[in-house]
Amino acid sequence: MGSAEENQFVARFEGVALRYERGPEILRDVSFDLKSDSFYFLTGPSGAGKTTLLRLLYLSLKPTRGSAAVFGHDIAKTPRDRLPDLRRKIGVVFQNFRLLEHLSVFDNVALPLRVAGIREEDVRRDVAELLTWVGLKDHVSVPTPTLSGGQQQLVAIARAVVGRPKLILADEPTGNVDEAVASRLIHLFQELNKLGATVVIATHNHSLADRLGYRRFNVDGGRLWSETTSDTASPRAVAGGYRRDMTAIGNASGTGAA
Repeated sequence: MGSAEENQFVARFEGVALRYERGPEILRDVSFDLKSDSFYFLTGPSGAGKTTLLRLLYLSLKPTRGSAAVFGHDIAKTPRDRLPDLRRKIGVVFQNFRLLEHLSVFDNVALPLRVAGIREEDVRRDVAELLTWVGLKDHVSVPTPTLSGGQQQLVAIARAVVGRPKLILADEPTGNVDEAVASRLIHLFQELNKLGATVVIATHNHSLADRLGYRRFNVDGGRLWSETTSDTASPRAVAGGYRRDMTAIGNASGTGAA
């Protein structure tokens, strides 16, 4: 893909299928585009293939057949040593959080930056600002097992976005929290979208997707169906530094502890 197309689309799948070893195809004939700076819901019943599709987008799986490109790179042909660089552009919020229980909230969120070799001075600044933005500034030093489910989800989101990814994938981020916390989590994703990230949220909650009106893809029987006809991308945040934008949005949204 040329650079112009790469900038317009975060991902392009055409006729993609996936099966594990000799089993049946989990996904088949899946085709879709993810536009830059857009917001999507991925719906479908449990076991329909939503998580498998997210794993393809996160480059942890390669398709059995078909064409799948992420950031302009065909993931079936991309050398293994190039995958870490591409994955740094992707933030993933896992369904079961996958937090490291022996680390504090701060160190969980800092981990991706430290792995990437970012200076510790910058790590401390960025993580502190992000935890303030998501409403966890009073929980910086506590171990994650002591947090509520909603707070752990906020930590997982902060860890996923601290590296300023271009694509954010969230697997059932509202599935284990109450309605008030779920609304706040969705608001955070909307604000991240305003900062320029493409967001894909997998959920079995159809009413949530219906209420917000973003473009929705539905996985059913291994196939993908588009249930709206146009993208609804949130407006970009006011131009400026990343830190300034995050602080301004955090103040405006009035985020507090979950």
